[in-house]
Amino acid sequence: MTLSILVLTLVTLQRLGELVLAHRNTARLKARGAEEVGAGHYPVVVAMHAAWLAGLWLLAWDKPAQVGWLLVFLVLQALRIWVIASLGERWTTRIIILPDAPLVRRGPYRHLSHPNYVVVVGEIAVLPLAFGLPEFAVLFTILNAIVLTIRIRAEAQALRGAPM
Repeated sequence: MTLSILVLTLVTLQRLGELVLAHRNTARLKARGAEEVGAGHYPVVVAMHAAWLAGLWLLAWDKPAQVGWLLVFLVLQALRIWVIASLGERWTTRIIILPDAPLVRRGPYRHLSHPNYVVVVGEIAVLPLAFGLPEFAVLFTILNAIVLTIRIRAEAQALRGAPM
């Protein structure tokens, strides 16, 4: 197995595992009275991420991986784990608001409002660059910026009423 196939396989498995975790956390939060906000744009988020990963499989499976960019991607994965661990049961891929729950202020959330989105922006650009696909990185960075603009607005509006 080449390094490129190994990396793409691991990223795919990671994303699938995160979807399982997100689904579980969403169900638990909803059972506690949480409500989803901005569900209308969620299929676009999923489609964009699926297209990014499918495009990488199509274009990068046989390309040599550039170790420097892969190391940057590994750092981003460590940050991703920190984000997920900091949110704990409140981490999900959807915008789920738990009434009367204070905003999370630990981990990277002490420093940034949206650290997960910072990580995602980095991942969307860095992994294609690791495979020598700068045009792909630019295209999906632009698509991701459009999606995140919609998502962050919806999330910010939903969180305005959250207790501090």
